[in-house]
Amino acid sequence: MKVQGLAGTALLLLLAGCNQMPGAPKPGPEVPRPESVTDFATLYGENCAGCHGRDGQNGAAYDLANPVYQSWVDDAAIHKIISGGESGTQMPAFGLAAGGFLTDAQIDALVHGMRTAWRKPDSLSGEKPPSYAATAAGDPSHGQATYQAACARCHEQANSKVTDPTYLALVNDQTLRTIIVAGRPDVAHPNWQGDVAGHPLTEQEIADLVAWLGSQRSPTPGQPYAH
Repeated sequence: MKVQGLAGTALLLLLAGCNQMPGAPKPGPEVPRPESVTDFATLYGENCAGCHGRDGQNGAAYDLANPVYQSWVDDAAIHKIISGGESGTQMPAFGLAAGGFLTDAQIDALVHGMRTAWRKPDSLSGEKPPSYAATAAGDPSHGQATYQAACARCHEQANSKVTDPTYLALVNDQTLRTIIVAGRPDVAHPNWQGDVAGHPLTEQEIADLVAWLGSQRSPTPGQPYAH
């Protein structure tokens, strides 16, 4: 019995010491399951920063740190964009129901984190902005005249014109409307209140601008000729 007891004790000591043997992996910190991560900085850095910029600005995609944008668009709209993506753009769907890998709780954490970090009081200066979604049909011919009066002075001097059909193929009408209304301060693009037309742009002028820019899209972007 004593021999068996000593043998059992020796076996336990041997097993307990396996982790200390040369070459044995050392226990590390516990890695959380992906769906349990709700930290905004982690979620944003892993899923959004590559396109929208590390701090929500200066990225290839829209400037999410724009306080005017954050005050203009509501939580439901941002949640919908993250969850389902945006047709006609490079924005993919991140929600589980749409084939992505973020839960509703994680998308809520992203929305809340953006609001906390980037929404500022009085960013609209007490002014009521145009609606998020268009409420009027646009007239392309009027939009061209508005473009010449309000936009051409800056955009015609840019190396890459906003009227480039290849660029327009990468953005949808809502993206164009968002840039016109909320602006992009990270690239010095004014919002609808900017005195680019001698007055703040009206709802109809914005709709006309979007309609005209949309009419400049190519059905075969990047191709030298139509098929």
